Amino acid sequence: MKIKNSSFMISAVKSDQYPEGELPEIAFAGKSNVGKSSLINMLLNRRKLAKTSSTPGKTQTINFYNIDDKFRMVDLPGYGYAKVSKSQKAKWGEMIGNYLSGRENLLEVALLVDIRHRVTSDDKMMYNWIKEYGYRGIIIATKADKLSQSGVSKSLKDIKKDLEMDENSVLIAASSEKRTGKYKIWDLFNKLFEEKNLDIFFERQISK
Repeated sequence: MKIKNSSFMISAVKSDQYPEGELPEIAFAGKSNVGKSSLINMLLNRRKLAKTSSTPGKTQTINFYNIDDKFRMVDLPGYGYAKVSKSQKAKWGEMIGNYLSGRENLLEVALLVDIRHRVTSDDKMMYNWIKEYGYRGIIIATKADKLSQSGVSKSLKDIKKDLEMDENSVLIAASSEKRTGKYKIWDLFNKLFEEKNLDIFFERQISK
């Protein structure tokens, strides 16, 4: 099927604010300004569904998006922004941890990293955290349009090494600007649905 309707549902800071129902969810994590909202918009062929901002640390809540009443995309708070207070960082960490540990309908977590830079200690911590909770930990390297093809290849090797990814790990280079990586990501989502025996399959989302 093709996506007919994608909509913002709610922003939550604690579990009793999460949407009710058992729709499966795929979450997106990453440091502030890595491009989570832009990636979600690109995947859904929407320009302004997920609100983007040039101000790092803007996403301070867990944002839920309904995709055709079939599943949800979840935008987790960005981390690693230096100007945020320690108390605020702790609050975001607790918010993310509670979601990862207690959300039974969460299928997988995609961790976004900026392909232009080496992964940070916060990225490593988040990746290990995701793995500890039993998720595969898909890595999406954003802003691939900013590098040459050889630069992309080198950066992907560095990411694999820095995160100590194994042969079963998934790493995809993507660019919301050039819309690259989009089909690989959707193919991956469809595979996740199939692995979980869910009757969900979306056609590749062709840009309008």
